[in-house]
Amino acid sequence: MGDLNELALKNIIKLTRSSETNFKQGNFKKAILDKREVKSILQSKSIDAEVIERFKEELSEIYPSKFDLINDHKLRINERKKNEIIKMLEMKSDEKFKKGDYKGAIKALRRSEKYLSK
Repeated sequence: MGDLNELALKNIIKLTRSSETNFKQGNFKKAILDKREVKSILQSKSIDAEVIERFKEELSEIYPSKFDLINDHKLRINERKKNEIIKMLEMKSDEKFKKGDYKGAIKALRRSEKYLSK
């Protein structure tokens, strides 16, 4: 993996963990801003598939659960439906962010990431 992608991955992981910490502390605005920055980095053209896969692995570590309805649902739906759900949750997050509902925005975005994780 190139130096640029390695640096991007480190930044993505740092921002993801920062978002998680801020969420747990109730700082929903900072949590959603960190997640939006991660999303922006992931959507840049310089990011390769390996970075995205390693990001998904990181999400799996952040959101571990023995009883997880999203994980159960994820196993039963196809990739197209999974992508539709992710887009719908991301749009919901954007709408809530625009209204200033940072708590609702971060919750919707976190939920969408659970569909991304392995």
